[in-house]
Amino acid sequence: MSDLKIAIILGSTRPGRNGKAVADWVLEKASARTGAKYELVDLADFPLPHLDEAAPPSFGQYANDHTKEWAATIAGFDGYIFVSPEYNHSTSGVLKNAIDYLYGEWNNKAAGFVSYGSLGGARAIEHLRAISSELQLAHVRQQVSFSLFSDFENFSVFKPAAQHDDAVATLFDQLESWAGALKTVRG
Repeated sequence: MSDLKIAIILGSTRPGRNGKAVADWVLEKASARTGAKYELVDLADFPLPHLDEAAPPSFGQYANDHTKEWAATIAGFDGYIFVSPEYNHSTSGVLKNAIDYLYGEWNNKAAGFVSYGSLGGARAIEHLRAISSELQLAHVRQQVSFSLFSDFENFSVFKPAAQHDDAVATLFDQLESWAGALKTVRG
């Protein structure tokens, strides 16, 4: 087993959220991998208020305990898979807020994206790509997008189509490759 650690960040905290089933599916698919250790990081376990740090995150001078806990959690990973719903043509507010809390902890690491929505969450991913670039997160090309119309029964019971298995395997391959390469940059 590789010493690479990758967080699967669940970017929704809504009651009855579809994201938990999607994140669990990603984690299950990752469990057979030997190139990295994958771990679920659920934003519901990190109840961050709206960004409340006086200093910009790029300073790395965190005053609040919730920020310090979040920073310590994120700093320990070499890469991330953001699992995001699409809300109003973008990612969720809770995920954007959690990302905005930090800066250096994201730098020179790799990111991949899994989304869901009426158009597969494609617009959420596009926004996350721009955000990631600003944070010096190297995002991989492969993404996995689930449609509420074809990958969910009654828009709520997750039943992913078989073609997503190959897509997520490619995402893992790309992410592990980039995470390993960037670890040497940070080292």
